[in-house]
Amino acid sequence: MAAVNGAASALDGRALGKRGAATRRRLLDATGALLESKGLRDLRVVDIAREVGTSPATFYQYFRDVDEAVLALAEAVGEQSAPLVDLLEPRWSGEAGLESARRLVDGFLLFWDDHRAVLRTRNLAAQEGDQRFRDVRNQSLQPITEGLSRKVAENAVAGIAPYAAAAALVAMMERMAAFHLDLESYGATRADVVETTARIVFHTVSGPIGP
Repeated sequence: MAAVNGAASALDGRALGKRGAATRRRLLDATGALLESKGLRDLRVVDIAREVGTSPATFYQYFRDVDEAVLALAEAVGEQSAPLVDLLEPRWSGEAGLESARRLVDGFLLFWDDHRAVLRTRNLAAQEGDQRFRDVRNQSLQPITEGLSRKVAENAVAGIAPYAAAAALVAMMERMAAFHLDLESYGATRADVVETTARIVFHTVSGPIGP
């Protein structure tokens, strides 16, 4: 796969210069924009090329097909969740720990709001059994899952298996991030979603505090 891992390169293995890297970036940006209105199976190379103002032949210098472009985009987007992992470094306790949980959940929702179309496409393809998209999703979520697992292990919460609990919490956060706008249509504010989800996360990894 061209330029998903490591430095950007063309399909023939040549390292991209400044102009080539810029073209590749424009193709990926166009792919992300088109995913706002088209599903992965409906998106065509010609659509992406037209959005950029170039030819399909140019697209094929960088990617073998639409799936490969979306995979590269999904991996690049997934890397942007890395700062959230820093919130899992300090020990969570008391109100300060709950505040860290709030910042984690709020940051996760912001991450999804900024990249909803790409993340939705990635997850749908993964759920449909595409191992490539499943691997990219797992790669993105694994640092957060491992960080939460360490939190559970640090606090030795009775009856809670660390990694299983962490995986459940990440799945919950992802679900809430994906559908919090729907919840808001039923009267739950974004602040309600953040606070409730954060308390569930914090209570799971550290045990409950106060009312």
